[in-house]
Amino acid sequence: MCAIAAGRRGRRVLVVEHANRVGKKILMSGGGRCNFTNTGATPANYLSANPHFCKSALARYTPADFIAMVERHRIAYHEKELGQLFCDDSSKQIVRMLLDECADAGVRIETSCAIERVRHGDAAFHLDTARGSFTASALVVACGGLSIPSMGASGFGYELARQFGHSVLPTRAGLVPLTLSGKHQERLADLAGVALPVEARCNGSAFCNFMLVTHRGISGPAILQISSYWNPGDDLRLDLLPGDDAYAWLQTQRTERAATELRNVLAERIPKRFAQRLCEHWFSSKPMRQYRDAELREMAALLADWPLVASGTEGYRTAEVTLGGVDTDELSSSTMQSKRVPGLYFIGEVVDVTGWLGGYNFQWAWASGHACGNAL
Repeated sequence: MCAIAAGRRGRRVLVVEHANRVGKKILMSGGGRCNFTNTGATPANYLSANPHFCKSALARYTPADFIAMVERHRIAYHEKELGQLFCDDSSKQIVRMLLDECADAGVRIETSCAIERVRHGDAAFHLDTARGSFTASALVVACGGLSIPSMGASGFGYELARQFGHSVLPTRAGLVPLTLSGKHQERLADLAGVALPVEARCNGSAFCNFMLVTHRGISGPAILQISSYWNPGDDLRLDLLPGDDAYAWLQTQRTERAATELRNVLAERIPKRFAQRLCEHWFSSKPMRQYRDAELREMAALLADWPLVASGTEGYRTAEVTLGGVDTDELSSSTMQSKRVPGLYFIGEVVDVTGWLGGYNFQWAWASGHACGNAL
């Protein structure tokens, strides 16, 4: 996106790509259909040490702007849920669209072009690469983060930032499955594959969506979302009956289904195997008429605020994004240019701006790239 914007303005642009093809993360995203933006993207959907930094770029290149490009290329798309837009057919269409736009803008792209050294001198940047040396008055670092190293992700962008005197805030895996250990893992491991709607809460943030039990812990949209707000040792709570008054519901069940055991009552709202496991380890299952009000209140409190002790995450191997990155205090929010080195820019995931699950991180990539490309 940065190359397209700069090329349209008549700038000579070279994209240096170390992989053998461009857009690998785009190709794999959204199960191969690319969740290319979110219609509801606002600065509130992003995490950063400076929550105001992303406002300028997001305001100047909106989801509607990217959608207009998609429609201009006649790519069919649909909204899956919560403003998440996906290609009807394939993520390859988005990569093709961006490549066509680059071609129209006169952008040159070199793949399988590993960078061996970057130097700055005489008001220019000098790159020694596997395909020769290049010199330019401006250098844009759009190397992404550490997530999914199997796709070629590395810490190269952070190394470049440090080389030029920039601070890099601590990085960690975001939008990532959580792992369990000890009794929590033992109690749930054989339920791998079971999914249920929950509200996941941690450190003042909450997300309502599905949780998926895995062999090593928990995943699913609600867990991936809350993982960006969780650190080891933090309190993680789940509402297993999101949107309901658990106590009122249990009272109604006691009245209307007095002879039915609790595990069978719960199984009408929660997957049967999960309901049975709750009754094996957290509740005692007996006919509903045998529960006193105090017991119902106790069960309701646990259903609405179920504590789950996570031991860690699956790490960068499966993380969709990297939290942290190049300190935004040392960048211009309107141009993405370094405040330390004229002509040096940082955009996308390498910067300390991380979006929610659901197309927000692509929208930051488009917006920050557009802001930078129009400033070069």
